[in-house]
Amino acid sequence: MLVVQHEDSCPPEYVGDWLRAEGVDLDVRRPYRGDTLPGDLRDHAGLLVLGGEMGANDDAMHPWLAPTRELVTAAVAADTPVWGICLGHQLMTVALGGAVGVNPHGRASGLTPVGWSAESAHDPLCAGVPREAVAVQWNNDVTTRLPPKAQQLAAGPDGSAQVVRFGVRAWGVQFHPEVGGDVFAWWAASARKREPSDTTADEALDAIRAHELLLQQTWQPMAKAFAAQLG
Repeated sequence: MLVVQHEDSCPPEYVGDWLRAEGVDLDVRRPYRGDTLPGDLRDHAGLLVLGGEMGANDDAMHPWLAPTRELVTAAVAADTPVWGICLGHQLMTVALGGAVGVNPHGRASGLTPVGWSAESAHDPLCAGVPREAVAVQWNNDVTTRLPPKAQQLAAGPDGSAQVVRFGVRAWGVQFHPEVGGDVFAWWAASARKREPSDTTADEALDAIRAHELLLQQTWQPMAKAFAAQLG
């Protein structure tokens, strides 16, 4: 499957490991390093779009975002499996006719409880995830308007969409199921350089380290379920 990675600090990490464990070969493209994106998905069984610091509409600074949205649109139309994580979720939202904007509640960072809808219990991607779930969050933007026909399957404490089903085999998650303590430590160090007095990320890192095994046990079933969609 095709994987679009937007920056070094947002690798596939655990999700990549879990997909490979299910026999999925990952074709990871890093367009910020000069990798090209294919014009279509005829040579790929699915699409995974990862996170990044940029916004979903920042095409001028990151010109590969528009082709990524085009791949999303084509995949959803063809019922090709798509999974968007954080920025990937936001790119799916915009590509399919929704809107994304700055979260009025401020940056979300650290462990966040996931509030499931009743419909999520019957969703192919979400049914195997524990109902009392927490996830790693790091984002400034959120979905402000869902695309037509999209179904919200989970919300965060502030009401923002955390899991959305965009199509027959297309999902986006605002949180980071792929992230554990090592990647979050990278993000926390970057945040500390920008604002030395802000210790919230370091405090969140301690909690993530303490819950690392639980996080893996919680979100591996989602990756396994997505891999099953590729068959």
